[in-house]
Amino acid sequence: KEWLSKGHGEYREIPSERDFFQEVKESKNVVCHFYRDTTFRCQILDKHLTVLAKKHIETKFLKLNAEKSPFLCERLRIKVIPTVALVKDGKTKDYIVGFTDLGNTDDFTTETLEWRLGYADIINYR
Repeated sequence: KEWLSKGHGEYREIPSERDFFQEVKESKNVVCHFYRDTTFRCQILDKHLTVLAKKHIETKFLKLNAEKSPFLCERLRIKVIPTVALVKDGKTKDYIVGFTDLGNTDDFTTETLEWRLGYADIINYR
């Protein structure tokens, strides 16, 4: 219940960089997708993250428009879109940059992404 009240269980967009800091402070595990509207691969990632957010309510799933968050992209050294930042206890622990870790293909499975998030210990993966 506490997780759901903090926005877990759904994949949602946050409006600004300031919101990012507030969101990661509230939750132990956060997955944040830095995206661009015009990047096709971001839509592929959205589809998978929507499924995983419902399945893994122990983790908060967010997305942030990279073009609207230049400070954060600079600070987290995000150069490739899509990049998924994996935040644990308020600190960025790992990144999934592009689709390299996901088999370097556009048709990777949700399970592949789930395994990668589990490998980073950001979700409870069995």
